[in-house]
Amino acid sequence: MTRTRVLATAVVLTCLLTTPPARAADGPSVPPGTEPTATAPVEVDPNDPDLKLPEGATLAEPKVLDIKQVVEEQSGDERREDTNANVKFALQAEVLFGKDSARLSPASQARITAIAKEIKAQQATRVRVFGFTDNLGSSAHGDVLSRQRANAVQAALSSALNDPNITFEVRGYGEQYPISDNSTESGRKKNRRVEVTFQRDQN
Repeated sequence: MTRTRVLATAVVLTCLLTTPPARAADGPSVPPGTEPTATAPVEVDPNDPDLKLPEGATLAEPKVLDIKQVVEEQSGDERREDTNANVKFALQAEVLFGKDSARLSPASQARITAIAKEIKAQQATRVRVFGFTDNLGSSAHGDVLSRQRANAVQAALSSALNDPNITFEVRGYGEQYPISDNSTESGRKKNRRVEVTFQRDQN
């Protein structure tokens, strides 16, 4: 059984304040976060003007921000991110390809088949496949290799899905948008990846 770990889960509820154009802006007396910590409960003056909405202001409707859950295999080979709207799989290049290669390995088929099943389950009709590399070698080579790898994954997904109603957006970003530190091999390994993103079923 593959061990996984949940990296992050967050739910945020916000209540936004909408105000008319301010007539005058009075900044805080001290930088935020540097206020002294109270050692006892502080009495609140209900008539304090700072506790009242400015004239003409109203509270916006409460809004639940996107929920994001990240699950990564213990080995780091595969990472899944779920939000209210999307599902994203990030596969390290070594799981899919040989060194400096865009030819899918035999072992990669099981991973791609599992992603194709999830795409079907979510009834997605648009799939993004983006390739990335580390910063070793030339930037131009990374751009080409990342696009070739994205193309290879897209072709395998298309074959597994066999659905003409699904459209793909395929891009190679090379060393752009690293998710880890390129100064270490463990970081570079995470940056060498292919991401597959699609919409979550809203039904």
